[in-house]
Amino acid sequence: MNALKDSLIELIRRTSVELPDDVNQALVRSLENEKKGTIAESALKIIDQNIELAKRKSQPICQDTGSILFYVDCPVGFDQIHFEETTRAAVTEATKKGYLRQNSVDSLTGKNDGTNVGPGAPTVHFHQHRSAEIAVRLALKGGGCENVGAQYSLPNEKLQANRDLDGCRKVILDAVLQAQGKGCGPGILGVCIGGDRATGYEFSKQQFFRKLDDRNSNPELDALEQDILKIANELGIGPMGFGGKTTLLGVKACSANRLPASFFVSISYMCWAYRRQGVTLSVVGEITGWLY
Repeated sequence: MNALKDSLIELIRRTSVELPDDVNQALVRSLENEKKGTIAESALKIIDQNIELAKRKSQPICQDTGSILFYVDCPVGFDQIHFEETTRAAVTEATKKGYLRQNSVDSLTGKNDGTNVGPGAPTVHFHQHRSAEIAVRLALKGGGCENVGAQYSLPNEKLQANRDLDGCRKVILDAVLQAQGKGCGPGILGVCIGGDRATGYEFSKQQFFRKLDDRNSNPELDALEQDILKIANELGIGPMGFGGKTTLLGVKACSANRLPASFFVSISYMCWAYRRQGVTLSVVGEITGWLY
């Protein structure tokens, strides 16, 4: 149990204080692309300094260390109860160490017990597979970017969006427009076309575990991702809504079966503090590799 707990604490620490290489590289390219002397360039410079300082001092990148979302790929017979118990202990300890801020409150009373543990916190999703590998991915998703997530039901008369990919494009871009200046941009979109209201959002968040430089294996979704990214960055919203060329760093989309009566497009928004990391574990819980 101690090995697993220690591994999860280190996963939490690294996720909270360091951005993955693909995210860092995207932010550096964005900084180079912005016009010199603009507010957009200044905002990205501050973000760059923030990232370096957090990593050097091993302190959270953002004061909002976010919802704690674990995704576990595990073999048949894996003790999920034990894992969840250890996860709660690791979150409590990581909070004491300052890797997580005391962010989680009781929704009815507003009480904060300082542990980040409670109903639904942390959240753990398990997926069994026939491999012996144990892989744990973690996303820390801040409240500001969570607030600007959106879900649309097509057709949408106001946006003249029908039940097709062009309609999906229109509502996704509307979500970007509505989020400007509120979601700590430049942002990353996770999109699910289809599903029901719950699974649509869940699948959209799973897209955040893709790397920014990957390409969708579905040609239609790949074209949609690239088109949305290009158009969004031509809107002039820019970092933090200050104007500029970098509104989004990436768009990742998937589809899920739906009922004929429903056509949902679910959009999750991630802020520039794109905190996701993952590890592979040995059978006793020791870290054997890093996924990002």
